[in-house]
Amino acid sequence: MDATPAPAVDLGDEVWLVDTRMGGFDGITAGYLIRAERPCLVETGAARSAPDVVSALAALGVGPEDLATIVVTHIHLDHAGGVGDLAAAFPRADVVVHEAGARHLADPARLMASAARVFGDVLEEVFGQLRPTDAERIRVLTDGATVDLGGGRRLDSFDSPGHARHHVGLVDSLTGDLYTGDAAGVWTPETGDLRPATPPPEFDLDAALGSLERMRERRATRLLFSHFGPVTDVDATLDRSVEELRLWVELVREARGDGLDLDHAVARVRERTAERYALRSVPEVEHKIEVLSSTEADVAGIWRWLDRQSELESGTS
Repeated sequence: MDATPAPAVDLGDEVWLVDTRMGGFDGITAGYLIRAERPCLVETGAARSAPDVVSALAALGVGPEDLATIVVTHIHLDHAGGVGDLAAAFPRADVVVHEAGARHLADPARLMASAARVFGDVLEEVFGQLRPTDAERIRVLTDGATVDLGGGRRLDSFDSPGHARHHVGLVDSLTGDLYTGDAAGVWTPETGDLRPATPPPEFDLDAALGSLERMRERRATRLLFSHFGPVTDVDATLDRSVEELRLWVELVREARGDGLDLDHAVARVRERTAERYALRSVPEVEHKIEVLSSTEADVAGIWRWLDRQSELESGTS
């Protein structure tokens, strides 16, 4: 893994893909600079990526006093872990987040404690520590709110839960680009694979499918995946997102019905999808995707959702 920051990629209309190189990997987590009249960064990447992101923005002519807004689709550390560092580096920038996530950016102690339990030693190695942001600089997004990019250009937000309840989608009024966060899954440009992102504790299939339908209703011209990059075949990609979600849930449901435990359910999913994803034949690509969105975590998220469904059906919740 090369330590040299990757150059930003011009996607047109002053939209630039910034590879945050999370964990030292290329093509794993993207931030997007919209170099509009009011420059805006969508997604920060992890805290350990913050110096590379600052350098990338500087190379694009966006210095400490220039960035107007930092927006995150949700507060998971691969998307928002760098908020505190970047807020310090760009002291004039507002920080914009779903209303359910705002308090965790102002006081990340609870979020970081939960992350430490989940990731253990990997937390420091891959993510780093989310620093608190002054609450006065945080602006909350409600469903349908907008982010002003200047010159009549804006980002229109909409709630897109399912991966997390504090998740928003964003549509650029000029380009029609839709920033998907994790709501449409993890896109792997090297192999053309699309896998679901269903980690615990908040995955909800019904909400996720509803969010994909809301994405479809936006009639976007392009999907900009945080993991990773642009996709222009919007309808076909959203169809695949639905298909992958339903498949993984059905495989986990089937494993439970066969009396398997969680570990064996993970093995079942890996076995039944072995021929489905080209990345399985490219070890270095599969490794980085497993670091980002492991099969174990995604199956665990589905398992937990199925537990909740069983409780609701039995009336024990």
